[in-house]
Amino acid sequence: MNEKNQTWVNEMTLLGFQNLHNFKVPLFSLFLLIYILTVWENVLIIVLVAFSRNLHSPMYFFLQQLSLTDLLESSNIVPTLLLSVINNGHKISLVGCITQLYFWGVSEIFECILLAVMSYDRYVAICIPLRYTSIMSTNVCFQFILVAWALGFGITVISLVLMGRLKFCDRNTINHFFCDLSPLLELSCSDTFLVQIEGMIVSLILAVTPLILISVSYMCIAHAILKIVSHTGRQKAFSTCSSHLAVVSLYYGAIIAIYVVPSTEQSQILSKVLSLIFTLVIPMINPVIYSLRSADIKNILSKTKE
Repeated sequence: MNEKNQTWVNEMTLLGFQNLHNFKVPLFSLFLLIYILTVWENVLIIVLVAFSRNLHSPMYFFLQQLSLTDLLESSNIVPTLLLSVINNGHKISLVGCITQLYFWGVSEIFECILLAVMSYDRYVAICIPLRYTSIMSTNVCFQFILVAWALGFGITVISLVLMGRLKFCDRNTINHFFCDLSPLLELSCSDTFLVQIEGMIVSLILAVTPLILISVSYMCIAHAILKIVSHTGRQKAFSTCSSHLAVVSLYYGAIIAIYVVPSTEQSQILSKVLSLIFTLVIPMINPVIYSLRSADIKNILSKTKE
């Protein structure tokens, strides 16, 4: 195809959810309310962990980082969602679209690694309690987080460079409410082989590997809990990791439903609804899960009210 006859696309149109009619304002209000709650909950946890001495432990430090990445993810996606709902679609520059995809990739890579680190923290706390303080020292925790953020920002740069080399011509309509990788690649008139291979390798290394580590950690934890004689001891040990297990189940369950199940078996509406749960609902639910299960956080909140 002669490139001289091509019109290069510099702007993308996100269709979002079409034909909402009378549901436009109620849905916009609902999504905005969820986003406000998400920001408030996650900022609250970040502030509480930063300024409450009782929460200066590895578990709450990692929870603070989880709230930070949920805040990043939600603030990256939801404003575009809100604009697409209220305007029956939203136009975004190609640079803005790829930038949104970049920060989306950063938050997902970081969260996958973080969930694996949090499972390791629970493994050490339950299986090697006498060495917990020395193994999960402050320096080690900071190193884990620095490596996770470095991998998130660093590896996603490769995707950013590869995406920046692609050409987009003629078609510029994305049937989604944010710039996800697959629908964006479908619009490219360039060879996307390298981008697809890079995405597959990154997914295997930084999504599947953490899931394997999480599974192995919980197998060891379950084995250790079964060895505890007292029922109270078992219940206490399980309660320390049940919140994390719930978050992992929600997160990876959504990933599998959206990205692992072939797209031909899903309608486009179902795919967008699942993505909506992943990007809007889960960042709001995560702080609730930990807050409801954490006696320390509930005690601090009750003292604050007094």
